[in-house]
Amino acid sequence: MKASTKIWLAIAGILLIALGVICIIKPVETLLTAAWLIGIVTLITGISKLIFTFRTQAFLPNSGTRMLSALLLIILGFILLGNKLFVASSLPFIFAVWVLIEGITIAVQSFDYKNAGFGGWWALLLLGLCAAVSGFLGLRNPVAAAATLSLFLSIGIIELGLSDLLALYGIRRFEKLLSNP
Repeated sequence: MKASTKIWLAIAGILLIALGVICIIKPVETLLTAAWLIGIVTLITGISKLIFTFRTQAFLPNSGTRMLSALLLIILGFILLGNKLFVASSLPFIFAVWVLIEGITIAVQSFDYKNAGFGGWWALLLLGLCAAVSGFLGLRNPVAAAATLSLFLSIGIIELGLSDLLALYGIRRFEKLLSNP
C-alpha cells in the first residue's frame, strides 16, 4: 500500500484525537465559538476517510460503510461551517449521531481485520462499541448531553481517532496477505 494512503488514515486519527481533547478542555467554547474549527476538522476527516476508502476498496470488503461515513462527515463539515447558530443549538445531537454511526462502522469493520489475521481486531471492536455507546448516551437526553458533551462525546471522538491509528497496524497484515496470496 502506498505510504500516502496510510498518511491519510493517520491524519484522520490524529485530527479526531485532537478534536476530542479540545472539546474536553474548552466545553463552553466548544458549543459557542468552536463551530468553524469543528467544521474544518470534520470536513478534512471526511475527505481523508473518503480517500482512504477509495485506495483500500480492494482488500476491505466492507468499505461501503466507511464511504457512507466519509460522505456524511463531508456533508456535516459543510453544515457546521455554514451556520454557527444551528451548530450551537444542535451540536449535542449532531455529534451523538456521528459518534454512534462511526462506532458501529468501526465495530463492523473490525471483523475484516480479524479475517485478515490481525491480532488487534478485538481492540477495534471494543473501541467501536465504546464509541457507539457514547453516541447513544448523547442521543438519550439531548439537554443533558449539551452539559456533558465535552466529556462523553469527546471520549467517543478520541476513541474513533485511536481506532484509526490502531487500524494502521492492521494494514500491515493486509499488506502481507496481498503480497503472499
